[in-house]
Amino acid sequence: MANTHEHDHHHHSSSRNIRLAFFLNAGFALLEIAGGLWTNSVAILSDALHDLGDSLSLGLAWMLDEVADKERDERYSYGYKRFSLLGAFLNIVILFAGSIWVLTKSIPRLLHPEPVHASGMLLFAIVGITINGLAAIRLKRDHSLNARVVALHLLEDVLGWAAVLIVSITLLFTKILILDALLSIGITLFILYNVIRNLKKTGQLFLQAIPEKIDTRMIDEQILALKHVKSTHHTHCWSLDGEHHVLSTHVVLEDGTTQEAIEQTKCDIREIAIKLGFIHITIETEFEGEHCSMPEK
Repeated sequence: MANTHEHDHHHHSSSRNIRLAFFLNAGFALLEIAGGLWTNSVAILSDALHDLGDSLSLGLAWMLDEVADKERDERYSYGYKRFSLLGAFLNIVILFAGSIWVLTKSIPRLLHPEPVHASGMLLFAIVGITINGLAAIRLKRDHSLNARVVALHLLEDVLGWAAVLIVSITLLFTKILILDALLSIGITLFILYNVIRNLKKTGQLFLQAIPEKIDTRMIDEQILALKHVKSTHHTHCWSLDGEHHVLSTHVVLEDGTTQEAIEQTKCDIREIAIKLGFIHITIETEFEGEHCSMPEK
């Protein structure tokens, strides 16, 4: 019961943090549009459009994070936790598209830099770093893949506003307008690198790869160390959302193992699995010489 309570606490905390990030992003994006027009800054207007895209993805993440907490039903026997993974994937796609769009706007400014209202940019940079930074710190404490991808959105915004801050201070004293485009391109490439890394992880989860930090050989070794266990086969594991895993295994027991000993062995295996983050655990027991119903492939 304690583990369930702890999970519920983390999930509701994640939903609250994503909801907070959504409202902060959406509200500030509207403010950015006005600020971009006031400062005549294409960079701020571009970031406003990007933040509006972020708000859409954050709202989607919030909605899917709530759906992910629904209990299993006749349609989804494992529950809805993979909807959170779907939210992470959609956020990655949106972030990737947004980064490409930023590059298409930044690269031409290398050849044709434009003057901007430097003091206005400085003001908005300070506000942007504060708002997005607070939201990113809140989400950094979460462990779900969905929350980590949303935090990447906010990290992009924080770094983007840090670039605006540096450029605005520089432009107060110099006329090196090309710095805006250079910093924007550098930060966007950094974000794209992280997006590709998260895309790889999310793709592996969709393809039911063995979760990170899970070693099936180690699991088999721990099971083999139990009393009455002779061998194991068909040990399979995958993850619902990057946090909650599924395990199935066939365990061959000594001939003559009592029913009580079989039940104890299953309990010991479940204890091993639960410590590794498995929440759905299927154990099939067989005796030596008994034919396995599943073919070896």
